Amino acid sequence: MTVAPSPLRAPPSAPLSGRIVVPGDKSISHRALMFGALALGETRISGLLEGEDVLRTAAAMRALGAEITRDGADSWRVAGRGVGGLIEPADVLDMGNSGTAARLLCGILATSPGFAVMTGDASLRRRPMRRVTEPLAATGARFTAREGGRLPLAIEGATDPLPLDYRVPVPSAQVKSALLLAGLNAPGETRVEEPEATRDHTENMLRHFGARVVVDIAGGGRIITLAGQPELRAADILVPGDPSSAAFPLIAALLVAGSAVTIGGVGLNPLRAGLLECLHEMGADLTIGAERLAGGEKVGDLTARFGALRAIDVPPGRAPSMIDEYPILAVACACARGTSRLRGLKELRVKESDRLAGTAALLSANGVRVEIEGDDLIVHGTGGKPPGGGVVATHMDHRLAMSGLVLGLAAAAPVTIDDGAFIDTSFPGFVALMASLGAAISASQPGG
Repeated sequence: MTVAPSPLRAPPSAPLSGRIVVPGDKSISHRALMFGALALGETRISGLLEGEDVLRTAAAMRALGAEITRDGADSWRVAGRGVGGLIEPADVLDMGNSGTAARLLCGILATSPGFAVMTGDASLRRRPMRRVTEPLAATGARFTAREGGRLPLAIEGATDPLPLDYRVPVPSAQVKSALLLAGLNAPGETRVEEPEATRDHTENMLRHFGARVVVDIAGGGRIITLAGQPELRAADILVPGDPSSAAFPLIAALLVAGSAVTIGGVGLNPLRAGLLECLHEMGADLTIGAERLAGGEKVGDLTARFGALRAIDVPPGRAPSMIDEYPILAVACACARGTSRLRGLKELRVKESDRLAGTAALLSANGVRVEIEGDDLIVHGTGGKPPGGGVVATHMDHRLAMSGLVLGLAAAAPVTIDDGAFIDTSFPGFVALMASLGAAISASQPGG
């Protein structure tokens, strides 16, 4: 069934103000459901992101035999089956738009004896899975996919899985996590080396559930060693606010004159803090308060106030710590004084869309001069309000959609996005939350 597009329009905004909480961290929410399903006993999860992507993970883990129930507002229960205890699904696993869920689940299924077929929406079916299936094949699993390793994907889990020893060629938390998840049901030690440190939610959660994980520093990267076939024990989880979601109201507050916004309980994992580092370098009026630990993850309250920003040169090594934040950072650069260069963005070409091209088109359609040189994005800042007035092609990409709307709030003329229906995959209630701060985002007539 084809769903009609849902265009949205964001006009220049009055000052934004207030205190909000953003939805739970998507990366941690996916993993909480998966680890709960692989543990023995009952895991209680609070703060789970209830967006479509995460609900697809919940449905997939149910299909594999876990009991997952929503136990009232902001509370979920997962009765797990233990490592090696998952069952063969009776039907196709539809992962919707979630590349994270699909790739991590490949790792789980690779060492779970049985047959499974995985698919997704049109956007996900365009995304390559070979980066995980090729190394996972060394466990003894068999993968059959469309040309280019794309979904739908048939998986025959290894009956006698082998542990892995693999160096990830390009920094990727998804690939690393898939290999570690496969290692849970393999004997001996699974060893994964990454050339640059990527977000470590999987390592943190493995320890939280009782697995033995050793992390050694190797130059600028890390070597993670996991002892296979542990008995994971149920462990309650409080999911912090998603820093990738917080980026949108945060940057809106920095760009809209007179604004001051506080976002409570945001995850501050050091390997996810690249955007905050960039904003500080740009001179943003940004403070962090009430820092604390929750479920093994650092959290705090972020306050952003409007102020002038200067251009930035972002090194390629920062990409793993902020891979999802580049579109909204580019919007900030469009309002900054001077020319910004965001380097080494090859990974953006294989996200929900070609985000590198999509981000450039988003800015160009709204009067911002922008260029792509190789894998670098060059943004010529306006030093104030960008012209706006354009229509953004979102390509079924929720982060391009929200970035376009934030640009509209800061621009001289309204910005329209061609479809905002899929924003809820990662940020349910985004428009309503922005309205609570004073933003007047509304439905738009197609082409209007």
